[in-house]
Amino acid sequence: MSVDVEAKFQEKLAFVKTWSTGGKKTTNEEKLTCYGLFKQATVGDVNTARPGMLNFVERSKWDSWKSREGLSKEGAMTAYIKEIDAQYAKYGD
Repeated sequence: MSVDVEAKFQEKLAFVKTWSTGGKKTTNEEKLTCYGLFKQATVGDVNTARPGMLNFVERSKWDSWKSREGLSKEGAMTAYIKEIDAQYAKYGD
């Protein structure tokens, strides 16, 4: 894996922790996209059972992660970086 991709991924993780969208709200779909890519990049393919149908939030998060199954660690990191950049372009500071 490219050291540059790993470093850029770590930069984006640090950025997201402090990012304020200036009162604008990201959509649930955008949040789920980031969650799924983050989990795929840091854990790999889904390794847990799908949450029950009444656990809506956890089930949605699991589904987003599962949809990235098979994506390499570097591929997931690259996609995460691009997604954060796209959201930043859309929402700014």
